[in-house]
Amino acid sequence: MASGVAQGRSHEELPRVLTATNALAIVVGIIIGSGIFLVPREMMAAVGSSRMVYAVWITGGLLSLFGAMSYAEVAAMRPRVGGEYAFLHDAYGPLTAFLYTWTWTMIAKPASIATIAAGLMRVLGTFPVFAFLDRAAVGHLMWSQVMAIAATWLITGLNIVSTRDSAQVQTLLTWLKVVMIVVIAGLCFASVKYGDWHNFGSEFRGARGGFAGFMIALIAALWAYDGWSDVSQMAGEVQKPQRSLPVALIGGVTIVGALYMLTNAAIQYVLPSAAIAATDRPATDALQLVAGNLGAGLVAVGMAVSICATFVGSSLSGARVPFAAARDRLFPSVLGQIHPRFKTPWVSLLLQAVLSSLLLLAIGKFQALFSLAIFSEWFFYALTAATVFVFRAREPDAIRRYRVTGYPVVPALFILAALVLLVFSFMDRPRESTAGALVILCGVPVHYLFQRSKAPGDKASDYVFK
Repeated sequence: MASGVAQGRSHEELPRVLTATNALAIVVGIIIGSGIFLVPREMMAAVGSSRMVYAVWITGGLLSLFGAMSYAEVAAMRPRVGGEYAFLHDAYGPLTAFLYTWTWTMIAKPASIATIAAGLMRVLGTFPVFAFLDRAAVGHLMWSQVMAIAATWLITGLNIVSTRDSAQVQTLLTWLKVVMIVVIAGLCFASVKYGDWHNFGSEFRGARGGFAGFMIALIAALWAYDGWSDVSQMAGEVQKPQRSLPVALIGGVTIVGALYMLTNAAIQYVLPSAAIAATDRPATDALQLVAGNLGAGLVAVGMAVSICATFVGSSLSGARVPFAAARDRLFPSVLGQIHPRFKTPWVSLLLQAVLSSLLLLAIGKFQALFSLAIFSEWFFYALTAATVFVFRAREPDAIRRYRVTGYPVVPALFILAALVLLVFSFMDRPRESTAGALVILCGVPVHYLFQRSKAPGDKASDYVFK
């Protein structure tokens, strides 16, 4: 049976305008940002050898794939707007769903979008025409912050005007970035003068090494893979979701894993391990060596295109969470409005842009913004993946168009890895992790205050699936 309709909820829904190709492009486009061009340095500095770097890439890819497979089963059963919010609501109830929405809306997604915007400005700043980005605009406000905010609102406007057009732009940028990654890798492997297979056997002696080094590298890899879950938030707008969502989630992570391994191999073919660990931009250095300034410029263009694709997709999907919660009366109802002409969650998109802009004004630095989001994201990844067990126990006879291969081992391994990552985050970055935990906990009194403030009978509805 289809889901029950929330009590008092408008019957108007967001239209299903996204094709399977759009969904796949959203997964690939959001995951591949600037990470693949930057994290090889972090990983090599942590583990010290090509062999261990590949072990980390494979581990991170498998864990992300296990998470995508777990999400795919639940998303195919419950193809609703809000994705993780909807899964958590049905599995654990309104409080858990509210805490996820609160954390996602107030910190995780605005910090993620602000990070993407700041990263884009950092890349554009490498071009002479954008040299002004490193200068002050007014007082302590930098031009990079001003332009990052402008980019945020430009993309928000596109997302408000048309979900379909945003998805088409996202799809175009995604396949363009895939082509550019393949070209960059091809140029490296075609270099007879600078390429050397012996680089794969080289080592960086100053690596941290051991379990701590492996975990630092794994966090970097998982950050590079991050974003695969975002398409689930648009499940209610995907055509034929029972088939399209598993293909998008599993196929997208698989494609990304292959591209990451290819890019890392291309960089390693040109640069020895010590050189990779010593540079902030290993891909740029490799292409500059192979093709001079033209090669370095190609990497910068590739990074800019890649980040733009991530920017569009992340902004598009993020606003669906507060929208879904508002439609269930767990968040202010104004956030559940659908634009009468464009049929998009315009108020939620505006709120997301406002909060992202405030973070860019208040912080503006790439690493500080990134640290705000990582802990809360992985906490809810673990909770969401665990809904597979909840629904298998609660609804054993439900029709499942897709079932997790390797159940229960596959989702259990993903949950275990997420918990290990959370524990290590607390040990390695106690300040940021504690702040992330406090943000989540602050949502508890906010939830109860919001429930008490509502009119009698105006309560969150419970969805029933059979």
